[in-house]
This record gives sequence, structure tokens and C-alpha cells, in this order.
Amino acid sequence: MPIIEIVFYLFGAVLIASALSVVTVGNPVYAVLFLVLSFFSAACIWLLLQAEFLAIVLVLVYVGAVMVLFLFVVMMLDVDGEQRRLQIGRYLPVGFLVAVAMAAQLFVLIWTQGLELQAMPEPYPESFSHTRALGELLYTDYLYAFEVAAILLLVAIIAAIALTHRRRPKTRYQDPSDQVKITKGERVRLVSMASERETSEARGGNGDKS
Repeated sequence: MPIIEIVFYLFGAVLIASALSVVTVGNPVYAVLFLVLSFFSAACIWLLLQAEFLAIVLVLVYVGAVMVLFLFVVMMLDVDGEQRRLQIGRYLPVGFLVAVAMAAQLFVLIWTQGLELQAMPEPYPESFSHTRALGELLYTDYLYAFEVAAILLLVAIIAAIALTHRRRPKTRYQDPSDQVKITKGERVRLVSMASERETSEARGGNGDKS
């Protein structure tokens, strides 16, 4: 067996084990860490398939940014472990049926086509740029799908802002337009007060009278 196939099966086994740990481990922080390991293993498999750009993007974007954000959110949330176990037990039968259906589809696909047909790709020349090839394919053949995906993401961002940005009655807000329109008389209020000497003299005079 060639060394590249051994490395492929090794990374595949790590990917499957870490993916199963994501949904079976009890601690949510550990689940996020196992998900990071799953993404990293998938990036290593993409490197074997000569998809360097996708592998680097997966590591930088998902492992370096998205999963760190997930980890902060999970650590800041007060997750009830007992309630979480009850929810897992309630949805476990449906999840098991979905997993069996997905495994059956993969088995049928592999059985009909065969593993021998899925050979490793031929090595590209040194002058080949995977990033350029992906960009040309994305912005020519799949330009319409790319624009639709961008619109869907924009709609999701606007919907998330609209759902979370609501006015609370007890919260004080500042209106910059009213702050700019304010006059000098409204900013400074002059108060007429007696001096300290007049106040002490008045106290002394009251003391003599008494």
C-alpha cells in the first residue's frame, strides 16, 4: 500500500473519531475542541487531494476564527448538563435513523461505483495555481450561484440584526441630533449663591443675637 493511502486512511480515521466525539462527548467545550480537530483533519485530506487553497481557508477561517468564536460563546453560556442529556436522549432515535440512512446511501454509492474508480489525481505542474483555477471557475461557470449565495447571506445578516436590535423601554439612549441642537443657555446654568464671608457673617450675627 502506498504511503499516501496510509496517510489518507489515518487522517480519515481521526476525522471520523473526532466527528463522533463532537456529538457524544458531554462537555460542550470538549465538543468544540473535537470539532476543531475534525476541521483540521479534513484540511489535511484536502491537501492530499491537491486542494491547497481550500485547506488553508478551512484552517484560517473555520479553525482560526469561527471555532474560536464558538468556543467563547460556549464558555460564556451557562449550559445545564442534566437538561442537555435529557434533550440528547429525546432526539437520539431520530438522529440514529438519519445516521443509518446516510451510511446506507454512502454504502450504495461505494458499492455501485467501486473504490477502484476513485483514483488519486495526477500531480499538477509547478506553474499551476489552484487559487487562480478556483477563482476562474467560481466567477465564470458558477457566477450566478455565487451571487445567489451572497444575497442569501446578506438577507441572513439583516434578519439577525433586525431580530436582535429591539428597543428596551428602560434603557436610556442618546440622540446626536438633539445634542447638536442644544444652545449655550441649556448647557450652562448660572446660579446666584452667597459668598463664604457673607455666610459666616450671617452666622456670627445670628449668634450675637442669640
